[in-house]
Amino acid sequence: MLIVGGGINGAGIARDAAGRGLSVLLCEKGDLGGGTSSASTKLIHGGLRYLEYYEFRLVREALAEREVLLRAAPHVIRPMRFVLPHDKGRRPAWLIRLGLFLYDHLGGRQRLPGSRSIDLRHGAEGEPLLARFRRGFEYADCVVDDSRLVVLNAVDAAARGATILVRTRFRTARREDGLWRARLEPADGAGPPREVLARALVNASGPWVSGVLDDIPGHEPEQHMRLVKGSHIVVPRLYEGDHAYILQNADGRVVFIIPYEGEFSLIGTTEIEIHGDPGAVVAEAVEISYLCDAVNRYLRRPVRPADVVWSFSGVRPLYDESGVGKSTSAVTRDYVLDLDGGQG
Repeated sequence: MLIVGGGINGAGIARDAAGRGLSVLLCEKGDLGGGTSSASTKLIHGGLRYLEYYEFRLVREALAEREVLLRAAPHVIRPMRFVLPHDKGRRPAWLIRLGLFLYDHLGGRQRLPGSRSIDLRHGAEGEPLLARFRRGFEYADCVVDDSRLVVLNAVDAAARGATILVRTRFRTARREDGLWRARLEPADGAGPPREVLARALVNASGPWVSGVLDDIPGHEPEQHMRLVKGSHIVVPRLYEGDHAYILQNADGRVVFIIPYEGEFSLIGTTEIEIHGDPGAVVAEAVEISYLCDAVNRYLRRPVRPADVVWSFSGVRPLYDESGVGKSTSAVTRDYVLDLDGGQG
């Protein structure tokens, strides 16, 4: 099996396949986790807000996988409490409570505590918030060092016999006598190319998935891919405590504030569709202002763009059969497998 892409999907597939006894080679044009998989919100979660779009199966499977990952990698994945202040102008309290009830029970929760209502007028959770927020809800999810999780999967795949090639670019592939004959090249062009034969070719290149398909002669990819940029900002720590906040924004989206690296708070994320190079994205001024404004609707301590010590952006490849017109928030986050078993 030849896997193109060294993000969490490629590394996870390599680990699973090698563990099942397959001969595996993974190639990554940059470094492991160098794209989207190191630019996430650092969460292992079921996607609470996806319940609004009736994505019950997706949430159930994600919550079940959260349990698996927490059991398998407690050294990099840890539980965290998320506080959701109730804003009377947004989602009604009964709807939030119903969503949290489903979130508690859909995925066979075993290791994390259930959700509960909290009085924000008392306790540390309410101290950073504006006085108008009197009631809230609390639930549990997990946080992770995303890039480290990728590396751990790749290391374990290698320990199970997989070959992991970083800074190695997939150049092209063609079918030949029932196999794939693929050409790989050093990303810096300094060395000779190599050819490999594989029974299966897995395109796990994330935002570059269409570009990889373009490099396979005779393969015409369907145009259902939408690239959505998510930007984050890091500011000096905004509050004491080890809990995070999930804030309902005026546009219907949610913004997270998460304790980050001890002395900082991580705030994210935005959703902006892009059409250019996914490797050249940055957090633009309008996105930074958007995140600051979202936080300032809730916290006593204002956050300004000048407070930002670091920002980063990642690009999510979303599969959208509906085409143009559907908001990026409503496009499914589910996986879609495009299987091509043709011979030629």
